[in-house]
Amino acid sequence: MITVTGTVRSALEAGEAFAYLSAFEHTPEWDPGTPVVRKLSDGPVAVGHRYEAEAEFRGKRQTLIYEVVELAAGRITLRGENKAVISVDTIEVESTGPGSKVDYTAEFELKGWRKLAEPVVRPAFQSLAGPAMDGMKKALDSRASE
Repeated sequence: MITVTGTVRSALEAGEAFAYLSAFEHTPEWDPGTPVVRKLSDGPVAVGHRYEAEAEFRGKRQTLIYEVVELAAGRITLRGENKAVISVDTIEVESTGPGSKVDYTAEFELKGWRKLAEPVVRPAFQSLAGPAMDGMKKALDSRASE
């Protein structure tokens, strides 16, 4: 398994930050590695809601179907899957007084023969964190200044 983590601090209040980030369809606004997300379920975010995401990895676009598997105060976990990988993404938001701290964890389990390539592709997966965390911070801070 490959684990990628990141932490962002923002001036945006925790409740607003969580509301924005837990709406997974906003992901393309902050994560350049996920340029397209389509919400497949109606209504507000809830356990069982599904999304179709197009992720770019090593120059190729792959479609994953994500499902919200956990939703609690300040915490959401989504599980995405396609023929090559299972991705479990967890976003946790906590208050830091007037602002917030966001911890993001993505766990990737490669399927089948791809597991053998984990040591080789691990750095490529880990390189996704920096641009995503930078984009997240910019998106959250821009909402704080509105």
